[in-house]
Amino acid sequence: MWLKKTNNVSGLFDITTKCISLQPKKNIMAGNITFTMIKPDAVEANNIGPILAKINQAGFRIVAMKYMKLSAETAGKFYEVHKERPFYGELVSYMSSGPIVAAVLEKANAVAEYRTLIGATDPTKADEGTIRKLFAKSIAANAVHGSDSDENANIEANFFFSQIERF
Repeated sequence: MWLKKTNNVSGLFDITTKCISLQPKKNIMAGNITFTMIKPDAVEANNIGPILAKINQAGFRIVAMKYMKLSAETAGKFYEVHKERPFYGELVSYMSSGPIVAAVLEKANAVAEYRTLIGATDPTKADEGTIRKLFAKSIAANAVHGSDSDENANIEANFFFSQIERF
């Protein structure tokens, strides 16, 4: 779907549809995808658009994307790798506290390129112009998740998206 601003007085949007193939995208090479989530704090602060703009401007192609609210159970399964860590319960509670945007991104050397774009986990230590420097509130509320390896990018992308949902 495409939104097209009209010149009508109400300022409403007309919806224009575009037909797309339902065939899954092939030839996405290992190392060329990463997974991200725009976290509840950034969604609540109305930063979805600006964050997606930074992602697009950095040359990433959005392969799949969805807006959703995680249940505590789903958040717990996603972050199960951290189950034994002291912050696990707080992380699960936070990630299920509001809506998120999950996305699979494509670009050469995607994981490393995206981690550079988002910056350090601690926004006070993140480089100027990075997503976390611009949009994060704290270490815990750090605006976005980014995969830390090619292997985890595939695991995380597969957690949220089937192959038929990727374009």
